[in-house]
Amino acid sequence: MNIITKLAVILILSLTTLMLNAQDGFSLTVNIEEASSNDGKMFIAVYDSETAFLEKTFMGTTSAIENNRCTVTFKDIPEGIYAVSIFHDENDNGKMDSNFIGIPKEDYGCSNGAKGFMGPPKWEDAKFEIKENKSITITL
Repeated sequence: MNIITKLAVILILSLTTLMLNAQDGFSLTVNIEEASSNDGKMFIAVYDSETAFLEKTFMGTTSAIENNRCTVTFKDIPEGIYAVSIFHDENDNGKMDSNFIGIPKEDYGCSNGAKGFMGPPKWEDAKFEIKENKSITITL
């Protein structure tokens, strides 16, 4: 092989390796079941730390609801500890509605079925590890 062919092969192999290494993240599929209706949309948030939990979203999206359920997939998530929270914005006003003392009036849920007692769910109850592609289900 001449020098140009050798360099071309090395370049192609190097670029292929870089492209494969750039896809180090995993996917997280979130299945949401038993929504009270198909009205509005579902808000889904992924958190990557206890200090960010329910405050600062690592990744988030919204989804239409069909047959009282929806599924979303987040991609390129690095290995680590995460938690998911969701709420059903049934009246489609872009926020979770609550009553005069702060109790949510719209359906909500967290990973691992975490529920709060006299307050929001705790990170410790909602967290899970991602070290491969993962699928979770949250039932409302």
